[in-house]
Amino acid sequence: AVDHLLQAEKIFRALQENELLARNLNYLGTVYYSNKQPELAFRQFREALQLNIATKNGAGIAFTYGNIGHLYEKRLLYDSAYFFQQQALKMYSSIRDSAGMAKIYENIGSIFEDRAQYDSALYAFEKALFINQTNNDHIAQIEILNNIGDVYRKTSRFAEGLVYSYQALEIARKTGSLYQLSSACRDMARGFDLLKKHDSAYYYNELSRELVEQIYSAANNQQTLLLETVYDVEKKNNEIARLALDRKMNRVIMFASVVTVLLLIVLGLAIISRQRLKIRNSQAINAQEKHLYEKNRELMEVELRNKFLEQETLRATLELRSKELSNHTLHLIQKNQVLEELRLDLDSMLKDDKRDQRKQLRILLQKINASFHQDNYWDDFRAVFDQVHQDFFNNLKKIADNLTAGDLRLVALIKMNLPSADIATLLGISQDSLRVSRYRLRKKIGIPEGESLTAFLQSL
Repeated sequence: AVDHLLQAEKIFRALQENELLARNLNYLGTVYYSNKQPELAFRQFREALQLNIATKNGAGIAFTYGNIGHLYEKRLLYDSAYFFQQQALKMYSSIRDSAGMAKIYENIGSIFEDRAQYDSALYAFEKALFINQTNNDHIAQIEILNNIGDVYRKTSRFAEGLVYSYQALEIARKTGSLYQLSSACRDMARGFDLLKKHDSAYYYNELSRELVEQIYSAANNQQTLLLETVYDVEKKNNEIARLALDRKMNRVIMFASVVTVLLLIVLGLAIISRQRLKIRNSQAINAQEKHLYEKNRELMEVELRNKFLEQETLRATLELRSKELSNHTLHLIQKNQVLEELRLDLDSMLKDDKRDQRKQLRILLQKINASFHQDNYWDDFRAVFDQVHQDFFNNLKKIADNLTAGDLRLVALIKMNLPSADIATLLGISQDSLRVSRYRLRKKIGIPEGESLTAFLQSL
């Protein structure tokens, strides 16, 4: 039984907390609306409605519906406003809350009044007035009487409107509600003004103004007293907080001083230990670096010697290949020169009148001419040339890959920087033919006019 009672108490407390939170959300929504922040007001009202529905708080649900409807009314969305006020009225009716029903009837009457449906507004206000008279709620009657008076004035029934405004005035005087009394006097002034009774209108208007001044004066006095009280309390609280803070700060300073001294001692010991360790590490690192330096120096010396030997070997090989290439080229030149002399001699012999030798000499001359075009010796020449000038032909093919075997021979001889006469002799052509071959070679390679073919080939 005790457990059930405790559980029931927890549930009851949770419900109370949710109801309190819902009321605060409704109040906060009203504040947002007063500050012209309708979106935030809607958000608070929706959260309040969810909490009230979760706790099945009928009065809270109806109250929130009324707030939402009132907010829609102020935004001139009368259909939505009327819908939510009807929902609130149904909820208040279901829980038989007559005071809540009276407030909703008043809200509905305000909606009809805004839409100029004065008969419906008057009906709703009279329903609200009847409920408040039954409940003997004088403050609520004052506001409804003022609303009924407004409806009569808007329908040009000024005298009837004054009757209701006067009833509100009398009730406000009896209850001592200055705000409601001021509102009733203002409505009386409007009614008399519409009836062209300006003296009475002026009287009630001045009376309303004096009441407003009293209200603001009383409110200012209350506000001043409240502010003075708050100031005194705040001053005392600040003094107490300052003293407590001073005591706390003294303890903190003392504790911090002790901790600081201990930290300094520990830090000093750590620095000394770290410095010693750093010195030992530095010595070990220096010794290791010195050893590595000696090893690296020895390796570098050995590597330099090996590179020097490789360079010397390559240089000797290159010189040998260059000599072989030069000798081979010289041999070819000498051979072609001898053949050229033989060809010239035989050509002169053919011009002789010895007809019995002409046939044999012609055959011999054909053999000599044919020897000029034999390519066997060029294979050996190409092998030696590639060894001396490595990657030359590969670089040349990247520029022009349409060169013939004869073009490559001419390029190789130009690369060797041989005279034009020797090149013509080696190729077995005349000087004029050599110039034509060089011109065609320039076109294939794409060398512009004015640029040296020999210099270009030497740069590859």
